[in-house]
Amino acid sequence: MLTIMPIYGTRPEAIKMAPIVSALQSTADFNCVVAVTGQHRAMLDQVNKLFGIIPDVDLNIHQRNQSLNGIMARTLEGMEQVLALHRPDAVVVQGDTTTSTAGAIAAFNNGIPVIHAEAGLRSGDLLSPYPEEGNRKLTSQIAKLHLAPTTISRANLLREGIHASDIVVTGNTVIDALLATRTKNVSFDDPRLEELSESGRRVLLVTTHRRENQGEAMRGVGRAIAEIAKTEPEVSVVLPVHKNPVVREAVLPPLEGLGNVIVTEPLSYGEFTRLMSLSTVVLTDSGGVQEEAPSLGKPVLVMRENTERPEAVTAGTVKLVGTETARIVEEVRRLLNDPAAYALMANAVNPYGDGLAADRTVAAISQLFGFGKRMSDFEEAI
Repeated sequence: MLTIMPIYGTRPEAIKMAPIVSALQSTADFNCVVAVTGQHRAMLDQVNKLFGIIPDVDLNIHQRNQSLNGIMARTLEGMEQVLALHRPDAVVVQGDTTTSTAGAIAAFNNGIPVIHAEAGLRSGDLLSPYPEEGNRKLTSQIAKLHLAPTTISRANLLREGIHASDIVVTGNTVIDALLATRTKNVSFDDPRLEELSESGRRVLLVTTHRRENQGEAMRGVGRAIAEIAKTEPEVSVVLPVHKNPVVREAVLPPLEGLGNVIVTEPLSYGEFTRLMSLSTVVLTDSGGVQEEAPSLGKPVLVMRENTERPEAVTAGTVKLVGTETARIVEEVRRLLNDPAAYALMANAVNPYGDGLAADRTVAAISQLFGFGKRMSDFEEAI
């Protein structure tokens, strides 16, 4: 039996890796050894608990005010020992985090094949998103099997010289995770959210955390949220605020004393999925939310100048609005007050997956090792 080791360390990775772990554990062909770094701690543990995953290895590298180089160094050192102990036949890394790239490098340096889930995303700007764009390009250089979520991602890889036979279009496992989570009966821990869910009020859901937005741009985001709350008093604004103190210091001051703004601690994935379902409009700089919300028919305004996920922009469910305060306010208020503009974006069309990405992943790994057969590639509807 072959040993496959998924390696992940953050909440977004855990969400997208959970369906792969489940699919690997469900087949008799592979021994699945789950290794987590703990780059995120509480948020990572929440997702593992939701999906019933008990890691076999936990490096627990998280430190307060950790640097990117510190994360990389601790992951490389820890994985050296883990790989020597478990001797996996391949590792699976997901996306573009520092954990993902460090796990891939550690495996490559030990002669272990690297399987890259969510491969081929590109913004075209090495510094936006930072450090994600650099991370995923580095991982692509050493991966043996590239699991592209869409045909656009596949085309990006082909342009960079990756051989077509090494690429499989799987769809994104975030849709697998979303579909599974929607079947769970999840309650809000925060009573204000339970009350909101029964109120019938319109909801603007806001998330912001990107490194490249920290500083004046993020302070502008805080001012924009405050202005929207003041000019749209019948709308409830919900902000699950990131743990990073830099984010909190920038965003929260303008929101003090606003009665229709609910600031919460980061929500569990199950709670966040339910909150997305309740929302009218989503305002975010997150990558994963751009993939999830369109499945729920929610318009998404992205506070970035570019995106490595252009498929939903093309489909019309996502719009880039940047970080300038007046532009954010204008675009949000348009969706709240113009039914025609809202209808154009509120289409439950998702170009990112059909719920079978994890199955395609396991089939592709089986073929990589000389048994089994790939499933047909995912074809997005745009």
